[in-house]
Amino acid sequence: MNLVANTSGRRQDRALFAALCVVVALLSLMPLARLLLEAFAPGGVPSLKAFFATLSSANTWTATRNSLETAIGGTAIAVILGSVVALVVALTDMRGRNAFVLCFVLPLMIAPQVTALAWLQVVGPASPLLKLLGLAPPIGTRNPLYSREGIILLLGIQYAPLVFLTLRAGLRSLPRELIEAARAAGASRAFILRTVILPLMTPGLVAGTALAFVSSIGNFGIPAFLGIPGRYVVLPTLIYQRLSGLGPSVLSEVAVLSMLIGVIAMAGIILQDVMVRRRDFRITTTSIAARPFTLGRWRLPVEAGLWTVALIVLVLPMAGLFLTSLVPAYGVPLNATTATLNNYTFVLLEHAAAKRAFANSFSLSASAAVVIMLVSVPLGYFLVWRRSPLLRALNVLVELPYALPGVVLAIAAILIFLKPLPILGVSLYGTVWIILFAYLARFLVLGLRPAISGYHQVDRALEEAAQVAGAGLVYRLRTVIFPLVAPAATAGALLVFLTAFNELTVSALLWSSGSETLGVIVFSFEQGGDSNYAAAVAVLTVLVTLALMLTTLALSKRIPPGVLPWRD
Repeated sequence: MNLVANTSGRRQDRALFAALCVVVALLSLMPLARLLLEAFAPGGVPSLKAFFATLSSANTWTATRNSLETAIGGTAIAVILGSVVALVVALTDMRGRNAFVLCFVLPLMIAPQVTALAWLQVVGPASPLLKLLGLAPPIGTRNPLYSREGIILLLGIQYAPLVFLTLRAGLRSLPRELIEAARAAGASRAFILRTVILPLMTPGLVAGTALAFVSSIGNFGIPAFLGIPGRYVVLPTLIYQRLSGLGPSVLSEVAVLSMLIGVIAMAGIILQDVMVRRRDFRITTTSIAARPFTLGRWRLPVEAGLWTVALIVLVLPMAGLFLTSLVPAYGVPLNATTATLNNYTFVLLEHAAAKRAFANSFSLSASAAVVIMLVSVPLGYFLVWRRSPLLRALNVLVELPYALPGVVLAIAAILIFLKPLPILGVSLYGTVWIILFAYLARFLVLGLRPAISGYHQVDRALEEAAQVAGAGLVYRLRTVIFPLVAPAATAGALLVFLTAFNELTVSALLWSSGSETLGVIVFSFEQGGDSNYAAAVAVLTVLVTLALMLTTLALSKRIPPGVLPWRD
């Protein structure tokens, strides 16, 4: 009887693992394989014509140079700002740390196109905020953010929290013994920082730099809002302009452009790995966290400085965005007479595409979150509690679509689903289903990582007892494992929802009439000159994001540490 049960259990394990491998292959391997096929064998015929034609174009290398300039500049700002804030928050006894971390991380959870729109409403000639202060330049004055420098600045602001989160994780694990030994020897804080802390935080700093660079090189929202009006083209916006202008006829060209973005992004990741491998940064001792440095009489100035940063990167642009949503038209000053909620009424009740976008974004994000959670729980089980080279390869494949820029995945999805599916004869191109596929591929890792963290926090004894009693894997997953990792898996699903809800990079290339998303609607309104409508939609998305983040804080005691980025 036990032999039969064990045989059945092994068969069930293999079947579930095989199904998960198929899912990962469809979401990770298939898009990249299709992209390579189109670049080097368009139409199934081997040819390098499109490859060489694209790489010999002056527009390609102009956009590449612009992409590198903005990505490197934005990364530099993000590293400087994120590192300084991480050092102060993680190593000192500042007050109000939880509230500050929430405010500083929030811009990372807000879509880049919303960030760009908000800042445009702060410094532009039609800015209601500047008009209230009597500082607005004359209408017709060029917005200074429509430039390379504007893109660099906003990329730095957008991804500084990413560097902050990466560094803070490493700073939390600094060995107390080393720091206390340096203190006992009479070393100053500056000396400890230079000789102990900075060397140990090098892996986190390098990782944060690589993440900021890869995110910047693939960012579409900020260059689209600031670069297209300023005629400053980067690779993602070049792909968008070529595809929207000429359609499927340029798929081979944009496939090559997508590969070029992917190569640049992967070069950044490989460089990070090489830099970290050059030295051994492992800590041979473990201990409790180091005592925070006391700020003493500097506490108030330091806290004031940090909250000023939060005010500049979060409150100021959001205030500009909200005030813009209250004016009836571009350039109209905001006062008691002109203030109106008609923009919200229009986007919520009257504009058909906007109403569809709210429904589409909610359903797509919720569907992606639920499906990813259902895949992440069994996949996390194998990755954490089973060991094999195949599982390590599977782990890398899951991360690949998120590591590459979103525009690469979008082009791959178009290539896969442009023609009807074999056998079924059903076409997903031009429907919401192609967007859902792209969301599942791109955000699977966001749901998987918290689930893996949950498994590391769980005692396996209950699951092993159920296994000894003859329970199959599916039954154990449903009755024992899932209840144990549910808080972490749910947190991962919320991360997926928040990220997908405001997404633009993928949607901008995949949407069609009837499948609009909120990111697309904000972009379309702004491109059409309806900034007040765009602001109203953006404000509503920010409110949804903030509400969900605050909700998760109420459940934070049940969620493993490190799962929620905005939880200190």
